[in-house]
Amino acid sequence: MIKKACFILLFFITSQYTQAQIVKTALPDTTASRWEKVNKVGLDFTQIAFVNWSAGGNNSISGLIKGHFIRAYKYNNMKWNNELLMRYGLNKQENQDVRKTDDAFLLNSTIGYRKDSISNWFYGGKFTFQTQFSNGYSYPNVEKAISKLFAPAYVFVGIGAEYARKDLGFTLYLSPLTQKTTIVLDKRLSNEGAFGVAKAIYDTNGTLLRSGGKSRTELGTLISGQFKREIAKNMVLDTRATLYTDYLNKFGNIDIDWFSNIEMTVNKYVKANVGLHVMYDDDIKSKKEENGIQVTRGPRIQLKQIIGVGVLYTF
Repeated sequence: MIKKACFILLFFITSQYTQAQIVKTALPDTTASRWEKVNKVGLDFTQIAFVNWSAGGNNSISGLIKGHFIRAYKYNNMKWNNELLMRYGLNKQENQDVRKTDDAFLLNSTIGYRKDSISNWFYGGKFTFQTQFSNGYSYPNVEKAISKLFAPAYVFVGIGAEYARKDLGFTLYLSPLTQKTTIVLDKRLSNEGAFGVAKAIYDTNGTLLRSGGKSRTELGTLISGQFKREIAKNMVLDTRATLYTDYLNKFGNIDIDWFSNIEMTVNKYVKANVGLHVMYDDDIKSKKEENGIQVTRGPRIQLKQIIGVGVLYTF
């Protein structure tokens, strides 16, 4: 099942690129404007150094590289929006090993059709894939990873309706039928039952009887929305949220993923960002280091706050 899911994902991404190239090369020049393309790559950088500083402090350096790519196709009453977001950040403090500060890979693809050019409602489907690039740790423990590439990975596939107002920078997607697949390809994490997959089963002597599950499938309701608009001169607010609840397992228990960012323009290339990311998933158990031992606790609200200044190149 996992191999099949990975093959489908690879086929989906490849087919998107191939179809985009076919449309670009095969259609006449009059259709070129049907594709909207956005490419943004950036680097945020922070450095602190102390020399004979009476109040004390540790020298540190941080970097965050990010990419944002959009391919949006629109023809008559049909539209197909594709978005890829990538972020990866590291921090190095004095007398401390390099630590990860941010790690995300997110692919969104939405296709929709409306009955006429007046309606703001599009009916179709949505595909989302999300994972990370490298191992995550509960610092200072760097021996036992709590997450890895494809551990977890999330795949959402569903059908529904999207209300879009480009003039307001607002979209709302409603899906009464969305399948969520949680993938955990790391053997140890899957045996531990991480991220909601089935735990491994052992006998009384500790002998493995059945390995942990590599995936978990849910079927439920998905609501997602985005608001992106200039709220003041040279200040753009981008806030997006996703809510999901499973029909069969604790219906009404909602998984939340909300990210909000304000981008402030200094000049053509220099940008400042203030962001807040809030997550809650009942299947994700929190882990904490206590006296050198990694302790697993119940689910918690996950909160990440980001402030950065750096360069952003758009092409």
